[in-house]
Amino acid sequence: VQLQASGGGLVQAGGSLRLACAASGYNFRNYNMGWFRQAPGKGREFVASIRRSANGPNYADSVKDRFTISRDNDKNMVYLQLDSLKPEDTAVYYCAADRFGGNFYDQMHEYDYWGQGTQVTVSS
Repeated sequence: VQLQASGGGLVQAGGSLRLACAASGYNFRNYNMGWFRQAPGKGREFVASIRRSANGPNYADSVKDRFTISRDNDKNMVYLQLDSLKPEDTAVYYCAADRFGGNFYDQMHEYDYWGQGTQVTVSS
């Protein structure tokens, strides 16, 4: 199983980035997917999640209306569009796969597989 996150970089406040996560080695369509992030000196926190069929996305309050999660089941890809970025969005962003699709979509323990992370840095 491999989750490969990409698309991070350095951007000014107010700018945008699109993160991508390529999944392989498992049946992508059967897994809910999530994005988490970890800022320097802080714990990993939930950002967004999306169900197998791409309906019912969930977002952390801090990113709601600015970030958009999506997926392409034909390409085994999940995306995170980051708009109106703020310096406090600076973090390493991780994608993760959840096999059982429980109610704890915002909890790390819900997820079975994790990618290596991609750095997002937002300058003020």
